[in-house]
Amino acid sequence: MTARLFAAMRMRSAEDEARAPKYAHIERERRWLVDAKRIATLDLQNPITIHDRYIIDTRMRLRRMQMGAGDPIWKLTKKYECDDPRARPIVTAYLDAAEYRTLAIANARTITKTRYRLESGDHEFSIDRFEGALAGLFLAEIEIDDSELLHALPNPDWAVRDVRHDPRYQGSQLAERGIPKD
Repeated sequence: MTARLFAAMRMRSAEDEARAPKYAHIERERRWLVDAKRIATLDLQNPITIHDRYIIDTRMRLRRMQMGAGDPIWKLTKKYECDDPRARPIVTAYLDAAEYRTLAIANARTITKTRYRLESGDHEFSIDRFEGALAGLFLAEIEIDDSELLHALPNPDWAVRDVRHDPRYQGSQLAERGIPKD
């Protein structure tokens, strides 16, 4: 066997990773558009400020997260395209400040939001309150490893509708196109 053939057999592509993750984990989540008036009456906890940079012409997101006056956390994430967006391979690398600054010069579209934790029924949701051009938009999401339980979960009473199948509510699309006009 030639060295080139051997290398080709061992090299994985993005398509390989999306089809059968080896380095990524599967993120199973659902997402809802939230009624701002109803959510305002609930006990939102543990606010985290999130600045996302969706790097143009990629599927990568550079994120800076900070809780209060605590130290920031920096991450570079890639979500792979796949047939089922509810079970998507995702890989994240945690960065230090210098790595973040180096990558932050890339041409990107940005979103700023505050993420809260909400206990509702037997589940814990993340509630995102968007700022800037997306002000007034609230989205909720939940991650559950059990796919059957995730899909059987009823819509919360404070949700307007399930938007898990609507790509307009994905972060990169919100950063590029703004709040969807329904």
